[in-house]
Amino acid sequence: MEQLKEILKYNEKFVKERAYAPYQAGSRPVKKMTLVACMDCRLIELLPKALNIKNGDAIIIKSAGGMVERPYGSVMKSILVSLYELGSEAVYVIGHSGCGMHGLEADKMIRDMKNRGIGEETFAALENDGIDVKEWLCGFQSVEAQVRKSVSIVKNHPLLPKGTPVYGLVIDPKTGELKPAG
Repeated sequence: MEQLKEILKYNEKFVKERAYAPYQAGSRPVKKMTLVACMDCRLIELLPKALNIKNGDAIIIKSAGGMVERPYGSVMKSILVSLYELGSEAVYVIGHSGCGMHGLEADKMIRDMKNRGIGEETFAALENDGIDVKEWLCGFQSVEAQVRKSVSIVKNHPLLPKGTPVYGLVIDPKTGELKPAG
């Protein structure tokens, strides 16, 4: 609650002083690009700087690991909305070295959930509904391979506009260096 109070107090001053003015932009990406990237907090400012984008230049979709896991999941839906409704013309899937999803073990995360109060009955109900929590919470073993897999899901999607370029990159969260995922 204290954190929320601090945020709202700061925001009131931010709005009153019109500190938002330098960030005003249209709702369509000027550089006509959509980025799928990891939610890692080290990339909040580094990723846009490393790609030479500013507010209003690109659509940025963030998720754990920057993965496109399913052809009909929310990340792919967001990509399609950006392409059809917001004017994007290219998709960049950007993973990063040192990602928390690299080597993530579902068993450890499940233990952490149980330690924070999620009961066995919840896991049993999910299993009963056909959800394999261990598979769902599993990380990946290679950032490059995961980026290539995500790129493949996007490129092969039946609803992707023909001719849409889809690129896979890996960024170093220490230096901002970008490399093709191969």
